[in-house]
Amino acid sequence: MNPNKQVVAVLNEVKKAVIGKDDVLLKILLAMMCGGHVLLEDIPGVGKTTMALAFSRALGLEYRRVQFTPDVMPSDLTGFSIYNKETGAMEYQPGAVLCNLLLADELNRATSRTQSALLEAMEEGQVTVDGQVHPIPRPFLVIATQNPVGASGTQLLPDSQMDRFMLRLSIGYPEPADEIELLRRKQKGQPLDEVGQVMDCGGLELLRREVAQVYMSDDVLDYIVRLVGATRHHRDILQGASPRAALALAAIGRAAAVMQGRDYVVPEDLQALFCETIAHRFVLDPQSNADRLTLAREILQSVKAPRIR
Repeated sequence: MNPNKQVVAVLNEVKKAVIGKDDVLLKILLAMMCGGHVLLEDIPGVGKTTMALAFSRALGLEYRRVQFTPDVMPSDLTGFSIYNKETGAMEYQPGAVLCNLLLADELNRATSRTQSALLEAMEEGQVTVDGQVHPIPRPFLVIATQNPVGASGTQLLPDSQMDRFMLRLSIGYPEPADEIELLRRKQKGQPLDEVGQVMDCGGLELLRREVAQVYMSDDVLDYIVRLVGATRHHRDILQGASPRAALALAAIGRAAAVMQGRDYVVPEDLQALFCETIAHRFVLDPQSNADRLTLAREILQSVKAPRIR
């Protein structure tokens, strides 16, 4: 199979600024291709902001970043109305979510009200201020981050809200050779300046439509249901993944097929992204000492895949 040329072109541009994290970059782009949002759990300084900026430049997206703290208000995200003395009317002032790509940095440091405002915008694709509905530009993508180290002053996302994110990923530390290359490139200038635009919002929307038209056989659909269903009957899982998880897995599987230049999904498309799509969507039994990703891998291995000819 020949990989999709547009997707490869975008990845090649982003790789100019983000070194040695090709697998993470691909997964984030696949989520973007099917309208999904991404949660990154990582320590500061591993390149999350650089990565988001690189994607915005390569895809021609309007980019905004919010550094979340406890004093960030819901209106900072959704916008607010202000009285105009000259016109005698209330005028809407757009908030941070009125963009194409939002980097929600350290979302767990925001209050639950502010988190809810963002999660609602992610789900509805619009904000409501003073009874007026304001659509968010399409495409609208959120890359949210949480620092897993240091819980002081944080408000963790509820388990019931975690499945608003299509993927939960970690960038991690670079390999020594990649870190040397990063230092070498920094000596020559700013790597972000080398990232060029290879697509625009219209192109990404067309790519999404192509993803939505990818065929899934009944065998593949049954495989998705059995994978997700296995999370609902596991001894270490108190609450299994919801039907939204099945929809997310199907969507990311279609995107993976497009990346490979196919118009149909095979089990390998789902297997490659199952753990990152599902592990954050179930609730662990309080008595269990199991790790989410370990459980997801165990479930993936236990469910027999269909043979696609």
